[in-house]
Amino acid sequence: MGRPVLVIMAAGMGSRYGGLKQLDPVGGHGQLIIDYSIYDARRAGFETVIFVIKPEIEADFRAAIGDRVARVMDVKYVYQLKEDLPAGYTVPAGRVKPWGTAHAALAARNAVEGPFAVINADDYYGPEAFREIYGYLCVHPDGTLYEYAMVGYLLKNTVTENGTVARGVCEETEDHYLTRVTERTKIEKGTPPRYTEDDGKTWTELPEDTIVSMNLWGFNRSFLDEALARFPAFLDRTLAENPEKGEYFLPSVVSQLIDEGRARVKVLRSGDKWYGVTYREDKPQVTAAIAEKTAAGLYPDRLWEV
Repeated sequence: MGRPVLVIMAAGMGSRYGGLKQLDPVGGHGQLIIDYSIYDARRAGFETVIFVIKPEIEADFRAAIGDRVARVMDVKYVYQLKEDLPAGYTVPAGRVKPWGTAHAALAARNAVEGPFAVINADDYYGPEAFREIYGYLCVHPDGTLYEYAMVGYLLKNTVTENGTVARGVCEETEDHYLTRVTERTKIEKGTPPRYTEDDGKTWTELPEDTIVSMNLWGFNRSFLDEALARFPAFLDRTLAENPEKGEYFLPSVVSQLIDEGRARVKVLRSGDKWYGVTYREDKPQVTAAIAEKTAAGLYPDRLWEV
């Protein structure tokens, strides 16, 4: 079993944020959120990073982050293209975006041979998450079941004061294996937090210590094979029901495999606070948090010059 590699989903434009937030600095010397994730991943043991991007941002992406990281890690680039479809399928008229997070992971299928972790480019996860996922992937090859993992966060550590967020609310067994992820697309901060499914007409409270997914997953190569095999069934449904906006979500593939008894997913834990720039108003808080962590010695001031 080879060393785990890191796959970073960086093809999405930040529509609510109003720009390509993956390339917006938050550190004192131009560092991006993604710099800190890669730094934490590297010191956890990851040596290879695979960026999933759009071709049109490659030059800017290399200049902003890729060339810098390439000095200390093996860097690869793959493209998420809406035209990357199984034989016999074509992009429907009016479709602008690619096909979601499972599709983003599939973009790396020719670059991944063994275990891998998947993260978002625009989220700060903290060092504990990368230690947990790397350690798990190193010693859990597939057996009778596919052996996967995810890092769960306390809901209270993942909300923003500047609007609602989407989170995958996790259910698990007593021994911390995932049974289901339910997407709640409009959760707002509060004591406790709460979510709505009818545009604010009614609200349902969630405990602050609810475990949620922030799209930090650990898989073996088998996940990509399964996601590819299931893609046509997704397309058949989506092309009939929602051809312009339907998305092939990574957690939906995971849920299918769990329901079929083919995989189990260990829910690891991180007590770190998540930071992200969901809205432009979030950036000052993220910048301040990074400065505080740097002053406390968690990160060097000039991240890649040590």
